[in-house]
Amino acid sequence: MIAELGLAILWMAAALAALQLIAGSLALRPEGRALIGLVRPVAVMQGVLVLVAFAALITLFVTTDLSVKLVADNSHSAKPLIFKIAGTWGNHEGSMLMWVTIMAVAGAVVAVIERRLDEATLIATLAGQAFISLGFYAFLLFASNPFARLAQVPEEGQGLNPLLQDVGLAFHPPTLYIGYVGLSIAFSFAVGALVTRNVGPAFARAMRPWVLGAWIFLTVGITAGSYWAYYTLGWGGWWFWDPVENASLMPWLAATALLHSVSVLSSRDALRTWTVMLGVLAFSMSMVGTFLVRSGILTSVHAFAVDPQRGAFILALLAIDIGGALALFTLRAGTVTEGKRFAFISREAALVFNNVMLCGILGIVLIGTLYPLVTEAYGVKVSVGAPYFNPAAAIFAFPMFAVMTVGPLLRWRKDRLTGERSARTTWPLLVCAGVGLAVFAGVELAARDITILPALGLAIAAALLPASLLPLVGRNLRRTPLPVWGMVLAHAGIAVSLFGMASESAFSVERLAALSVGEARDVGPWTVRLQGIMPVAGPNWTALEATAAASYAGAAPIMLHPKAETFTNPPGTRTESALSTRWNGQLYVVLGEHGADGRWQMRFWWKPFVPLIWIGGAMVALGGLLALAGRVFADLRRFIAKAKIAVRRVDQGR
Repeated sequence: MIAELGLAILWMAAALAALQLIAGSLALRPEGRALIGLVRPVAVMQGVLVLVAFAALITLFVTTDLSVKLVADNSHSAKPLIFKIAGTWGNHEGSMLMWVTIMAVAGAVVAVIERRLDEATLIATLAGQAFISLGFYAFLLFASNPFARLAQVPEEGQGLNPLLQDVGLAFHPPTLYIGYVGLSIAFSFAVGALVTRNVGPAFARAMRPWVLGAWIFLTVGITAGSYWAYYTLGWGGWWFWDPVENASLMPWLAATALLHSVSVLSSRDALRTWTVMLGVLAFSMSMVGTFLVRSGILTSVHAFAVDPQRGAFILALLAIDIGGALALFTLRAGTVTEGKRFAFISREAALVFNNVMLCGILGIVLIGTLYPLVTEAYGVKVSVGAPYFNPAAAIFAFPMFAVMTVGPLLRWRKDRLTGERSARTTWPLLVCAGVGLAVFAGVELAARDITILPALGLAIAAALLPASLLPLVGRNLRRTPLPVWGMVLAHAGIAVSLFGMASESAFSVERLAALSVGEARDVGPWTVRLQGIMPVAGPNWTALEATAAASYAGAAPIMLHPKAETFTNPPGTRTESALSTRWNGQLYVVLGEHGADGRWQMRFWWKPFVPLIWIGGAMVALGGLLALAGRVFADLRRFIAKAKIAVRRVDQGR
């Protein structure tokens, strides 16, 4: 009964999306003005209904209703509760229902709270959001029904992919999806502004919180996903340039460029056309990522769909949504006024330069991701990995980091690097550059076999970190706005992450050993001794667990317990690494197979400063959160001030 109710509610939500689209489109015409009052309530009701449908699917997974095909294929009665809940979106149909749910709820929130835009632009925005949602409703109802029943109910479910049975599944996909859908709102705002020819600061101020929120969630999702893969897969790496990883990175790059551009437009009324184009581009990258992951064109733990018809459906949605937006942009770009100009030396110019660099990195990632797929279509298999991505992306990344050191210090509109102004900006930057050069020279002297990219990364990170703090110099820190603190923290987080990435690449030590119980191996400053192997069991798995005593530079040993897990539903294996974290790095231990000679294969890594990668990512996300909080508090203060004025006028009228 729950499955039928969920499906019926999903149909009702789709019908409301169609009504929202029709009413919104007609309301933009003079003869349809009476329909304006209908659009907001319909958007809210649609969000409520699809949320109920998603709750129904979660209920089916929690109760393990094996008469539902999706539950039987992706769950098992012995699974822990958290994995039953997370299993709702750990599959193709459930993940797409989550996508539609977040999209509809976001549209409902826009309908309830947005009051800064003029009525026509808001109605056009909600109509655009309904148009996107309607395509995904059709995809769910006709190609990926999550509530489909089975003719014969199996005795037990097939379970969830062992690699997905981790707490990361409960956290990583939802954060990424919220980020993707936040970009869909930005896309709808851009379309609405183009339709009504109202691209200006008000449009940017309405869009900015959604872009910033989406960017925060994408940052958190990518950071968490990187760490999840790092400790779960047992490969010792934090990023593999996997096409599915790239599918989440590309929207983040576009969203980062859009975030800076929309901030300039909202506060300085510049970059109007550029902002609209980036709004379309950012969501386009989300759609491209969705196509790669859901079409079956990729084989990955992340890629759920294997039906080419589904891929064709998503490709059609991609062509309709993005092609239509690009066509609208082409037709209306000439009507978008230029906005206020700025000089070559200004903060706007620095932001534009870095946006171009971000788009360059995006192009590198997009080409490297799609090229193997194109060649495979012609019967040629090509692997594109770090040897291509790292140096090609560095061509754009390093100049961008260099400009990041000076950009926040420049004035808006126009600046002059002469006289007192020159001293205020030049000397701190020379100090930062000196620090970077000193680090580079020290690295070269200490380890002459280090490659150029890690050495440059260490040097630029060492220069960027103090440079990121320079906007605070001379300010009253108690009165410094939260968005400024957010910018400083985010830029510092980029420096911290870059230092961790470069250190991991430059100084990591790997050892592969075959050990008998009692034997030890050295890896960097660590000595690891295998003390024993014993079987252990969990709720739905069994494992062999090693006990390894790890001693850092002769200090007291720390006990580590890497596991080799075996799952029965569905059958599969998973490696659970053991980590020991210090201030200067992380020891990474993996248990392998039992050899014919009685010894155990084990792999060790010593990764100096590798935790800084994720600490920096958390700093970047926290910086975005501070900036968002500052904007929200400012809006609340303005709202309260207006409310007080209105109350005062009412009292005076009495």
